[in-house]
Amino acid sequence: MIVTIQLYFRMIAIIVSTNRHHSKSKQVAQFYQNLLTNLNAETQIIDLAELPDDFARTALYENNGKNENFNRLKYQMREAEKFVFVVPEYNGSFPGVLKTFIDGLGYPSELLHKKAALVGISDGVQGGALALSHLTDILNYLGLNVLAQRVKIPFMKKNFVEGEITDPLINKLIAEQAELLVKF
Repeated sequence: MIVTIQLYFRMIAIIVSTNRHHSKSKQVAQFYQNLLTNLNAETQIIDLAELPDDFARTALYENNGKNENFNRLKYQMREAEKFVFVVPEYNGSFPGVLKTFIDGLGYPSELLHKKAALVGISDGVQGGALALSHLTDILNYLGLNVLAQRVKIPFMKKNFVEGEITDPLINKLIAEQAELLVKF
């Protein structure tokens, strides 16, 4: 089996942190990609909806390196210099598929000494604040440097319409975060 590896060095990888197909997270990732493109940054979206359904069994632990579809995403993570995690709130935290994906990156992690920005989304009032807090703890443990300015998009149905952020303050904060990430 031959695995083709595309190099994304100096790339900012935008992680859609759910495996739900056609998710709001993917739409926010595309919005963020446009922001970064306007800042002349190279980007790549890594959508966890592309994970093999059985990856927890066929790509982790004793099967590390044996699942070509998982390996493709893992190599994209390895070659990226920076990340944007678009994180939906699931049951007061972040999606379990993201944690399993991170665990599959191995230890020491593909994230070690790299940099990231976090964007939380939810239909509730806090915009995924608790999810971002939980994820930050894990990313810090793995040696990933997380940008202090974490953007939260609450009330998604009102604040993110037709692929655009409608709230002026959130728009300002996410644009600032994107600029900081490019300079980070």
